[in-house]
Amino acid sequence: MEFRIADTFTDSLAKLKNEEQKAVKTTAFDLQLDPANPGFQFHRLEKARDKNFWSVRVNRNIRLIVYRTNNSFLLCYVDHHDKAYRWGERRKLETHPRTGAAQLVEIRQIVREIEVPSYVVSEVPSKKFTPFSETTDSDLLSYGVPVEWIEDVRQADEDGILELAEHLPSEAAEILLNLSTGGSLPSLPIANTNIDPFDHPDAQRRFRVMNNVGELARALDYPWEKWSVFLHPEQRQTVEHNYSGPARVSGSAGTGKTIVALHRAVFLAQNYPESRILLTTFSDILANALRSKLRRLISNQPGLAERLEVDSLDDVGRRLYERNFELPHLVSGGQVEQLIAQAATSIPGHKFSLPFLVSEWGQVIDAWQIDSWSAYRDVQRLGRKTRLPEKQRELLWAIFEPIRARLLTENQLTYALLFGRLTDHFSSN
Repeated sequence: MEFRIADTFTDSLAKLKNEEQKAVKTTAFDLQLDPANPGFQFHRLEKARDKNFWSVRVNRNIRLIVYRTNNSFLLCYVDHHDKAYRWGERRKLETHPRTGAAQLVEIRQIVREIEVPSYVVSEVPSKKFTPFSETTDSDLLSYGVPVEWIEDVRQADEDGILELAEHLPSEAAEILLNLSTGGSLPSLPIANTNIDPFDHPDAQRRFRVMNNVGELARALDYPWEKWSVFLHPEQRQTVEHNYSGPARVSGSAGTGKTIVALHRAVFLAQNYPESRILLTTFSDILANALRSKLRRLISNQPGLAERLEVDSLDDVGRRLYERNFELPHLVSGGQVEQLIAQAATSIPGHKFSLPFLVSEWGQVIDAWQIDSWSAYRDVQRLGRKTRLPEKQRELLWAIFEPIRARLLTENQLTYALLFGRLTDHFSSN
C-alpha cells in the first residue's frame, strides 16, 4: 500500500500547538506502519461528497483527515474535530480531465461567494477588466483549472483572481496570477492521462510518497515550503554558473524557476560579500511570496538577510524616486481613466471607445513616453492589433496631449513616467 502525505497536511500540522503536533506525529507513524490496524478509530465523513475521506482520532480534540482506498493511504489534513470535518466535507480528490494530475479540489457549490471590497469610487462608471473573460474552456483546462471553477475564473476581475488563487490548485493559481499581472504563458507540461495521476509533475508538487518512517519523520519536521527550496542537481548548475551577462531561465510551471531565482540570489550574496542583491518581480503579491520563501531558505544564515532585498519593481521605483527627487505623487489607473473620458468628450469626430483609449494610453503613449505629435505619428505601436492611419492618430493625440500636459503641470506621475525619469537621471550620472 502506498503511503502519501499532502502539502495541506503539513501546512495544517504546523498550525497546531507543540504538544498537539507530537500526538499527531505519533499517530502518523503508527498509521504508516500499519494503516489497517483495527485499533485505529476510523470514521467515514458521511457528509463528504467523496466517500473515501475518513477521520482518524488522535486524541479527544484532534482529528486526522485521510483519503483511503484499497491500495493507497493519503494524509490530507489535521485540526480540531469540527474544523477537520468541515475541511474534509469541502474537498474531493480527482484526476484533472486535461492534465491528468491528481488534485485536491475545493467543492465550488459550498464555498461562500467571494466578495472583493472596493475602496476607490470613480466618478466615471467603468466595467472592471476581467483578464480571462474570453479565454476558452480548453485553455483554462490546460492551465490546470478544475472544471467547476472555470466560470468563476472567467468572470473574475484582477482582484477576484487574487481571491480565487487561494481556492485553486497551485499550478493553476500560478499561471493565472502570472498572466493577469502581465506575464507570458509558460510552457505547459504535456498532458498525459495514461500515467498514474500522482506521478504527474503538477501532482508531485503537492503529494509525496513516504517509503519509510525516516522519510515521514523528516517530512513532518519541516514545513512543505522548506522542502520546496531544496535544489535538484541540474538546478544547482544553473544557480552556480558563471554568466558573462544577463541570463534567462525558462520552463513550464512547477519546474523550479522561482527556487532557482531564490538560490541564485543567495549564491551571489554568499560569493560577493561586499554587494547587495535585489530579487524583484512585477507583482507585489509574488514579491511577498518570494520574501517568505527566502526567509526559510536563509534561516540559518541571518547575516545574509541584511544584504538581500526582495521587492516588486514598483516598490523599488518608488523608493529610488523618493531618494533622488521627492515623494512621488502617483496617479491611479482610475484617475487616468477619468482624465481620458473627460478629454475624449471635448474632441468631436472620433468613434474610439473608452477601453480602446485607455489601452492606447497605457500601452503606447505612457509606456513609450510619447511627448510630441511627431513621435506619436511615427511610433510603430508594436503589438497593437488595430492599425491607425495618420488622421486617426491626429484625433487620438488631440485627446492625449492635454492629459500629459495636465499630469506634468500638477506634478503627477504614472509608473511609466516615474521609471522614465529615473532612467534619465541615472543615465546622466
